[in-house]
Amino acid sequence: MLTVASVNVNGIRAAFRRGMQEWLDVRKPDVLLLQEVRGSDEILADHLSSGGWDLAHEAAEAKGRAGVAIASRVPMSAVRIGLGTGVTGDSGRWVEADLELPAEDGRPARSLTVVSAYIHSATVGTPSIDEKYAFLERVTARMRELQADGRLAVVAGDVNIAHREVDIKNWKGNRGKAGFLPEERAYLDRWFGELGWRDLGRDLGGPGPGPYTWWSWRGKAFDNDAGWRIDYQIATPALAELARTATVDRAATYDTRFSDHAPLVVEYDL
Repeated sequence: MLTVASVNVNGIRAAFRRGMQEWLDVRKPDVLLLQEVRGSDEILADHLSSGGWDLAHEAAEAKGRAGVAIASRVPMSAVRIGLGTGVTGDSGRWVEADLELPAEDGRPARSLTVVSAYIHSATVGTPSIDEKYAFLERVTARMRELQADGRLAVVAGDVNIAHREVDIKNWKGNRGKAGFLPEERAYLDRWFGELGWRDLGRDLGGPGPGPYTWWSWRGKAFDNDAGWRIDYQIATPALAELARTATVDRAATYDTRFSDHAPLVVEYDL
């Protein structure tokens, strides 16, 4: 089994201060896909120095914001940074790598493409929502390319969109708000419909409601499980057929969380 974990760490330094290393020691993922790293290459490497990881990282041009990374115990043969938009605000939001899986147990050597993606939140009525739609267009185009290649591929990360009513506890109160707008959700409809990608969190996690992956730090959102399912592992059909389990590693209590997001962990029969 190949274990792939994706998590928005909300700052790598803060996450490790809150106990992320303990989670890594228990979970032992083969591939770790991080969002909102909020640090330099050196800071990332320092915090993951004990894991024997190959690293790929795109820091945001604006310090202290965004940043996506791939940490893999499987060797990388190629790394591709960004989506080539040339827009300053798009940095630190997309990194992909090809991992070389060795031949074993009668299976031939194969390549797996993994993507760590961060799609920002936004505010209705401001330029940020238009920027989000523009970035979603480029993401959709790249997903179309990856699917057309027929490769084993997974796009994982914080999409900041709840797809259906079962993906957000207070869906009635969030109608008309960013993260649950019909125009945003339509992109996921395209990914899972027209493009044929598979939402493994939903496919393997049951019909819902939840399991949620994000809860506000404020109030009793975590204790009341008033969350959003906005973190995904989205696989091409060929890879989805090899996915066996999808688990949200929700912390036992509010004070044992290392981020406001919980890791989404998928096991693949590779």
